[in-house]
Amino acid sequence: MEIVKKPLDVSTRVGSARLNGRTIGFVPTMGALHEGHASLVRMARNQTDYVVVSIFVNPKQFGPGEDFNRYPRNIEKDSELLRKLGCDLLFTPSPEDVYSPGERTRVLVRGMTETLCGRFRPGHFDGVALVVAKLFNIVRPDKAFFGQKDAQQAVIVQRMTYDLDFPVRIVLGPIVREKDGLAMSSRNVYLSADERKRAVALFEALSRAKELIVSGERRVEPIRDEMLAIMKGAEINVDYAEIVEGATLTPVKAVEGKILIAVAGRLGATRLIDNFALEVNDGSVKDILLEFPEWSRYGWQ
Repeated sequence: MEIVKKPLDVSTRVGSARLNGRTIGFVPTMGALHEGHASLVRMARNQTDYVVVSIFVNPKQFGPGEDFNRYPRNIEKDSELLRKLGCDLLFTPSPEDVYSPGERTRVLVRGMTETLCGRFRPGHFDGVALVVAKLFNIVRPDKAFFGQKDAQQAVIVQRMTYDLDFPVRIVLGPIVREKDGLAMSSRNVYLSADERKRAVALFEALSRAKELIVSGERRVEPIRDEMLAIMKGAEINVDYAEIVEGATLTPVKAVEGKILIAVAGRLGATRLIDNFALEVNDGSVKDILLEFPEWSRYGWQ
């Protein structure tokens, strides 16, 4: 595995791999890697010939008072894991490598960045869209791999990719969970022992919502009320418990079609998110990934 810091070095190595007929897989991360990230790298390894992983804690997606400075960083441990997983190229740029001096350009995905987490983290998804667009231009992958855990991000990235004609297929990986159901997250290391026990209430709230839907409940409010009760019962400071339409991230009036059930809350200073994505048709309820093959003009989906 090679490690590079400059965009030109990435472009040179990826270009050489492509000239040799190799397909390019890309996994963008902020480091502090766990099994969720590892599962995406394995997917990239299985589906493409040359795997690029980036580790970049993007300052543009952190707002005032958020955890940019204390976000967990362990490049040595991450590098060793990626070597074992068969990563070909690790890209570890600095902000100065990624952003131009006095840069002015923004990438805005209207109507999808202001809901759910966007209500509580204004500007966050603008920063995500900008850095992903830049990374796609640097790496030029055939496939890029994102986790369903960050479902709002995954939908926004798919929409941006479609709208801006990036010739890359977005592939989602399922949420990887601890044995008790807590979604794996780099921020879980912030939790105290007591907070860690209570954090599983996010998964329990989502599980109860799915249980109600499977039993035939299609009204949003009763489902939402039960999710809120479970989270508040665990003394989680709830940001939201919502059911939204999968492709637009707008609230649904009734539970049907491709939906996202999403929760977010804080335990102490730590903010956690989780979700279930379901397809609900008549009496059928099945788990899905929020992938939208129709959002591609290139036929790879």
